[in-house]
Parts: sequence; structure tokens; C-alpha cells
Amino acid sequence: MNNTRLKIKLARYIDAGFPVIYINTFEEEKVDELAASVGSGREIYEWNEINGYIDFRTKTPMIEDCTLEMTLNQLKSREMLDRKIILLKDVASYLDDPKIVSKIKGISRMICSGADATIIIVSNTLVIPKELEKFITILEMDYLEGDEIRQTIRKFIKDNDMKDIKESLLDEMAVAFKGLTEFEINNLLALAYADDGELTRSDLHLIFDQKQQIIKKAGILEMIPLKEKFEDIGGLENLKEWFQRKAKVYKNMEQAQKYGVDVPKGVLIAGLPGCGKSLSAKAAASLFEVPLLRLDMGRVMGKYVGESEGNLRKAIVLAEAISPCVLWIDELEKAFAGIGGGGGSAGVTTRLFGNVLTWLQEKESPVFVVATANDITKMPPELMRKGRFDEIFYVGLPDEREREKIFEIHVGRRRPGDLKDLKLRDLAGKTKGFSGADIEGVVKDAVEAAFAEGKNRVQTQDILDAVKNTHSLLEVMKDSLDKMTREYENRKFKNASR
Repeated sequence: MNNTRLKIKLARYIDAGFPVIYINTFEEEKVDELAASVGSGREIYEWNEINGYIDFRTKTPMIEDCTLEMTLNQLKSREMLDRKIILLKDVASYLDDPKIVSKIKGISRMICSGADATIIIVSNTLVIPKELEKFITILEMDYLEGDEIRQTIRKFIKDNDMKDIKESLLDEMAVAFKGLTEFEINNLLALAYADDGELTRSDLHLIFDQKQQIIKKAGILEMIPLKEKFEDIGGLENLKEWFQRKAKVYKNMEQAQKYGVDVPKGVLIAGLPGCGKSLSAKAAASLFEVPLLRLDMGRVMGKYVGESEGNLRKAIVLAEAISPCVLWIDELEKAFAGIGGGGGSAGVTTRLFGNVLTWLQEKESPVFVVATANDITKMPPELMRKGRFDEIFYVGLPDEREREKIFEIHVGRRRPGDLKDLKLRDLAGKTKGFSGADIEGVVKDAVEAAFAEGKNRVQTQDILDAVKNTHSLLEVMKDSLDKMTREYENRKFKNASR
């Protein structure tokens, strides 16, 4: 929600007597502005690690050297609580202290019994002790929307007596700044201004670098450098054609929506390991000309109640703020193993699964999801219902024509001068049952061996020798592959190859 919606929601929660409101944000100054605007005549007090218990408006200490525990002790009676808003900052590390949790719980019960008060916890780290779960309501300060970003840029230009920038550059910067807080936007504008006293298109690289920093610091998403293109994929022609059609929609989203085309949701690519699923996700981002974000579900899991759900929500919000982008969820079946089982971790996984399903079904943002999976027999069937993804593709072992193309790609990348003398069709015929990753490994081994033996070029026999020393994926995993292949065919998944 933007700041206006957040303000309305915060005012409603305070008036309705919600005991603890947890605002998950880094921007404490913004929360101060919101609290002041929705106070409705209530006294506002604040505790923070540096200054202790202070008067919110004057920022003067109420009690010298007052600890959080001492502050909460001051609020143990209804008379001390009435008509007050208590802002608690820097308290995330205290929420595993049983004494602190117990005191907040006691105050929450008094508020639920009629005391006119609200505790507002402000933190960019979401920590919810189980004992407080029923008393806490989470609000998140969303990233700025396009018009808000434009206003921020215009205000900066005016405040610094700078010359106006072209509307086209303003629009470009508004898109580039998506996913950054107002604090970060102003810092980057100041950095660009300090460089040469004006805002230019060359400053866009500063924004991209900052986005990478944000993603790294969040620790849940990873921004993947874009190196791969669809020319690097041998075969999978049906999948590539499908992606090219989606790219036309994606690059002309506004026109497509006016025409009646829905915003693309994404694709699930299931199939055998080493056959191009991950490569397809990376190549899709290059084709769409947008950033590629990888979601590691292992990093989402947290130790506190609500922390995993909060991490997932943060990842989704960040992806939507940075959109348009491709969000790659790798090995999806591992992320949701244990759905419907017993135990606490199974309960968390089930809730995360529900959140992902809801988001996939309802999302309208230009976040294109590419989910990859090796074994769909381990995936919940709800994930494969119509409406979650635009399409589900099955990737099998490459056929002879595709193997020939894969050899051409990998030899061409390493020894382009040797290609014309190689019998690629013979190599393809001798590698039945090999995956794309197997073939890449064979080429790497052959090139290394030829170099070690002092040869001035790589010959067909060098690669055939490497083939003899390699066990294909079909040899190593025959029973599993047969089972998976039957499963994909029975489910009528679209074949990625022709």
C-alpha cells in the first residue's frame, strides 16, 4: 500500500483498539509523520535504544537512562496507558526476551480490555514471538509508486535550484527507481547531483547498482547477471517460440492490455536435470530485457513465528516493486516438500505454499515467474492447476538433431575455428541418452585433453574419446527418468521440443 492507504489503515486500527501494530519498514521518519497525523489528540511517546523513553514531539527524555523494561513498567496501569500511542523502535532484538514479551503481552491485554492505547513497533526486521502472535497486526510501508517517485524527483530538482529534466528522462528514472525507498531515492539523487550538478541518463547506472545492493542486503532474492541468450540453447523450439510471443506482449504491455491481452503470469518448466530449464529462465530475462531475480526458498525460512511468511512477503513486494522483471524459482518441488505432513515445519511450509498459490493466481504486476522443477511427482497438484501459470512445459532428453546443435554451440563457444572440420552428426549419433549438460561436459573434457596433449586443434576423435569416458544421464538415472517421462506424458504437459 502507498503512504495514503497506509495512513488510512493505521488510523482505523488505532481507532478500533488494535493493541500492537508492527510496521515493517526502515523509514522511521515516515512512521513518525504517520503517527503524528493519525494521533487524534492522543499523547505520543517513544522508546529507542539511543535516547530511551522520550517525548515524541520534543524528543526530550521522559526518564533519564530508561531501559525498554523500565519503559514498559511505566505503562502497567490503565491510567498510564489511556489516550497514548507508544512507539517502540530498535526492539527486534528484545523480542526473544521472555520478560519483555510478557510485559508487552500484559499491556496488550489491558488494551483489549478497554484501555485507549496503541503500541506501534517500528522495525525493518519482522520478529513475532508466539506469545504475541494474536495481539500483533503487521503493516508494511510499500515502495513508492510511479507518480510518487516523479514528485520526489521534481521536489529534489526544485529544492536544489536545478534545471528541469525532459519528461522522457523523468519517466525513465521513475521506472528505474521502482523498488527503492524515498530515503534511498533522495540519497541517489544527491549522489548524482554531487557528481556534475545535474541529472542525466548516465546516472541510471547508479540506480541499478543500488538495486543490486538492496537485493544483496535483503538476502532472500539474488540478482543474476544476464549472459545467456536463446541462441545458447540447442533445441526446445516450442518453448523458445512461446517465450518470444510472451516477450512481444511484455515489451508492449500497455498496448497489449488495451487490446484485451492479460498480463503474462509465467511458466512452469518441468523435466530432466541438465536439459536446459535453468538456462531457459536466464535466457527469458535477456529476451524480455528485464532484470532476473532468483528466489531461494531456503533463505525464506525463519526461526520466529511469522518470520518465514514475512520473508516471502518481503521478497514478493521487492520483486513487484522492481518489476518489470523475471522471478526465477528454482527446484520448486524441493521448496514445498512436506505439504500436508505433520510437525511445525510442515505447517510453515503449508502456509508459505498457500501464500505463493494466492499470489500466482491473483497477481497483476509485470513479474514474470519462471518456476523450474526436476520431479513434479513430489509437487502438490494445486500448483499445476490452470490459472497458476500460463503454461507448463516438459523438457526431455535432446533428440539427435538437438544434440547436434548443442555440440555446435559448445564447441563454437570454445573452439570456433575447429567447427568446420568436426563431424557433428556423428557425435550426435554417438550420444543418445546424453543431456545438454552431459554434452557440455564432454566438449570441455575434449578441449582440455587436446590442449594438454599439445594439439593445435580439437578433432572429432578427441570428442568421441571423451564420450566413451562419460556415463550419460540415461545410464545413471534410467529408472527415474522413465518414471518421470511417463508422468509428464500422462499429464499432457506441452513438450518444449518439436
